[in-house]
Amino acid sequence: MIIGIPKEIKPQENRVGCIPSNVRQLVEHGHQVIVQRNAGVGSGIPDAQYVDAGATIVATAEELWGTADLIWKVKEPIAIEYPLIRKDQILYTYLHLAPDLRQTEALLASGCIAVAYETVEVDGRLPLLMPMSEVAGRLAVQAGARCLETPMGGGGVLLGGVPGVPSGKVMIIGGGIVGKNACAMAVGLGADVTMLDINVDTLRWYDDNYHGRVKTLYSSQHNVEASLAQADLLVGAVLVAGAKAPHLVRRKHLSLMKAGAAIVDVAVDQGGCVETTHATTHADPTYIIDKVVHYGVANMPGAVARTSTFALNNATLRYGLMLADLGWKDAVAQDAGLRKGLNVCQGDVTYRAVADAHGLPCRMI
Repeated sequence: MIIGIPKEIKPQENRVGCIPSNVRQLVEHGHQVIVQRNAGVGSGIPDAQYVDAGATIVATAEELWGTADLIWKVKEPIAIEYPLIRKDQILYTYLHLAPDLRQTEALLASGCIAVAYETVEVDGRLPLLMPMSEVAGRLAVQAGARCLETPMGGGGVLLGGVPGVPSGKVMIIGGGIVGKNACAMAVGLGADVTMLDINVDTLRWYDDNYHGRVKTLYSSQHNVEASLAQADLLVGAVLVAGAKAPHLVRRKHLSLMKAGAAIVDVAVDQGGCVETTHATTHADPTYIIDKVVHYGVANMPGAVARTSTFALNNATLRYGLMLADLGWKDAVAQDAGLRKGLNVCQGDVTYRAVADAHGLPCRMI
């Protein structure tokens, strides 16, 4: 099989889908790998390392997409790439289709086979989403701390406080992988942290592991509203696998928050769990509504591209090799977890949450 590794062109996206060591394994399995020129430069990987691993460098996206049987990416294709996607071509990447009808329609029209990292599922876990959730959770607190600085429009609050001045208050909605990593960072900075979740066992984990250092609350509307009134920083860490995130914080709730408070909505890729969130970029990451600073960068891990690229590749190699070695039909037939990653296939939506989000029929495979 010919595997193509394109250069990411989403704004400020410097990750790359496949690193040289993984290219080497693909080549050792008998596959041909083509890499677009400078695809890895943003992650500190020069073309020469790909050549040493056995890949061929191609000059243009058109040549790469026009040749490859399998496209191995990081982020979803954007509009300029839609015409490049070919019938029966395998697309292996993050997709986040539930809030993105335009992309969904483009993939359906192309006739491609689209496998989404974020819905591959094993024993209730999302192994290809997990490494980027870890990165995003840690970055969320860094970004939130910056948003609270006065030059950013924030209230001038230092999360860790200083002797004689109280720490900033951080509320995190969602205790999964993003929430765990955001919590660890916030606690490490010395912030006053409250975790909200609807799973009591999850709350019990935080109580047991932080020994009361983290306050835990059931995520009822009452508790969300009460916490918003106290919070300096809200981290939205809600995930419903493959589906559009529910709006747990509405526009009306902003009036409960302090002037200069900040919101970092990590769920923005899935539409956001805060109603006033919209996607932003690293070049222009924030905006202010009702005196609350919003941070909605949709590819947060791209800010630490080298760390993110290697962490992602540790997870994606296994399933990428399966797709290349077996072809998509046999791969999804043999691995139930990978089958859940199949979102679009030859003109049909094949993942229920995506179909429901857009009112489309779903063909289960």
